[in-house]
Amino acid sequence: MVAMFKITNALTQQQFECAPDDTIVRAALRAGLGIPYECNVGSCGTCKLELLEGEVISNWPNAPALTERDIGRRRVLGCQSRPTSDCTIKARFDEQYRSAVLPQRFSAVLSEYCDVTHDIREFHFQLDAPLQFLPGQYALLHFPGLNGARAYSLSNIPGGGSSWHFQIKKVPGGRATSALFEQVKVGQRIVLDGPYGLAYLRVDSPRDIVCIAGGSGLAPMVSIARGVAGNPAMASRKLHFFFGGRGPRDICGEEMLRALPGFDQRFFFHSIISMPDPDFVQEWPGKVGFVHEMVADVMGDSLAQHEIYFAGPPPMAQAVQHMLLEKAVPREQVHYDAFY
Repeated sequence: MVAMFKITNALTQQQFECAPDDTIVRAALRAGLGIPYECNVGSCGTCKLELLEGEVISNWPNAPALTERDIGRRRVLGCQSRPTSDCTIKARFDEQYRSAVLPQRFSAVLSEYCDVTHDIREFHFQLDAPLQFLPGQYALLHFPGLNGARAYSLSNIPGGGSSWHFQIKKVPGGRATSALFEQVKVGQRIVLDGPYGLAYLRVDSPRDIVCIAGGSGLAPMVSIARGVAGNPAMASRKLHFFFGGRGPRDICGEEMLRALPGFDQRFFFHSIISMPDPDFVQEWPGKVGFVHEMVADVMGDSLAQHEIYFAGPPPMAQAVQHMLLEKAVPREQVHYDAFY
């Protein structure tokens, strides 16, 4: 049996156990505690905590979210810190971070895959036992031969919970996506860890919905749209789905939305490209510009009456956030998990 270390939060006196190969944040979430986190991969800094007693090892010592000042103050990233002893930490737990579905680590088999665009592929993993998740959440994938996990959003809805789907964009020179696209074969097992994420579908909200996506940000937005379509309690909700790409071959998602009952009555798809090829402009009869601009033009001041979900590359996410501030959308109606 693996020895477990005891982690104590000095602010709340709550305690939980953490395995040597687990991180403080993930162990706390598995224990049902509301420890702050967001990206889960060392980039955002939401999970910073103070190490009062004990020792840890970092999965990513040079993580960009950790500064020299943090290190001098014995602050660590909870999502990257593995304990080597019992530890006392100082962290402000908050109920909003408590997981509705407790995350687990498990292995799953790649059962099939299909191409969505020239650089986005959908991968289906079959679980040995059902595990639920909420539409819009993500999981951590561990690839053979690579240190550290990579975070990817789920694109399907829970159903029976035995199949998890991911729409993943191949990153040029990216070690993780190169391994997944080129080395992991159908029938092969990999380790998954999840579900995680706070930008999940708010079923109880009475508001109509806006989903904004760019690149592989498609996955969680499709999951949310499918979640709305599959929930009888949300039968009266309308959903506007905005997708932005660089060129025509990057645009995707419309066929997935068309498969939902009520397309063009309840579900509406809008697409835009930002970098049209002047020599082939006739190939794109649609809008040209940035997706946040399109959202503002189409939705106008009504945005403040909607529940907003978005996912995509950092420049897009920053532009969307600025636009939503200008439109005075209440912060509690905006849902986004920071991936970098």
